[in-house]
Amino acid sequence: MGSQNPKIEALHTQRIADNKLTPFRVGDTVNVHYKVAEGEKERIQVFKGQVIRIRNGGIGAMFTVRKISYNVGVERIFPVHSPRIDKIEVIAHGVTRRARLYFLRDLQGKAARLKDARDKGPSAS
Repeated sequence: MGSQNPKIEALHTQRIADNKLTPFRVGDTVNVHYKVAEGEKERIQVFKGQVIRIRNGGIGAMFTVRKISYNVGVERIFPVHSPRIDKIEVIAHGVTRRARLYFLRDLQGKAARLKDARDKGPSAS
């Protein structure tokens, strides 16, 4: 980001440093609590789903969360450093070997699940 104005660059680095979100990875099941403005009121809405993509890029970093709602796939893209995100809760860690889980779009039902990271490990037998 060396080509930007130094004042803008200072704001970006401050915003990145102020970010106190829970670290998460692709494949994790997360609850994203974000603020929604309805008229003059503001409330917090929760979006629960699997992280299928993380795009790093400093202040412009984004992540995509996918969920199935009434048999329809819904994807939402969130800016990582958005002031509208209240918190991110990691519910489960999924095991994956990919950085982008776009193949989940074509799968339905139990086939669209990822193996839980807690199940991975040495067998007890």
